[in-house]
Amino acid sequence: MEIRCPQTPQEWEAYYQVRYRELRQPWNQVPGSEKDHLEHLAVHRAAYLDGYTVGVGRLDSVDETTAQIRFMAVSKGFQGKGIGRAIMHHLEELAWKNGNKTIILHAREIALDFYAKEGYEYVQKSHLLFGEIQHFLMQKKKG
Repeated sequence: MEIRCPQTPQEWEAYYQVRYRELRQPWNQVPGSEKDHLEHLAVHRAAYLDGYTVGVGRLDSVDETTAQIRFMAVSKGFQGKGIGRAIMHHLEELAWKNGNKTIILHAREIALDFYAKEGYEYVQKSHLLFGEIQHFLMQKKKG
């Protein structure tokens, strides 16, 4: 498995397809809703396995000492194989190298255990996405 930023137009298309398919389509959201106005400022990473994009994640800068992991998704059929964990570790390493002291994320309830195992602590209930997907603010401090 290789983790890196998408490089070609085809890789970028596959990157956004994973985000859409896993994070938006199941809730009947329109194509394009998997992107936001911060795409050009973020650090993007995808996991490639045998030439296929099987997982994605994004790192945003919140302020001088805080980064945020967003849009984590692993394609069905590849979940539970350590791909999400590998992407997380890669993004965390980038955040720590950039001088961040804290990484935050907003986890869906289904992913709380995953992030807790990765050292993230529950902070508080946050937003409700699409009126039905509860999210929870979690954080990890550089240790």
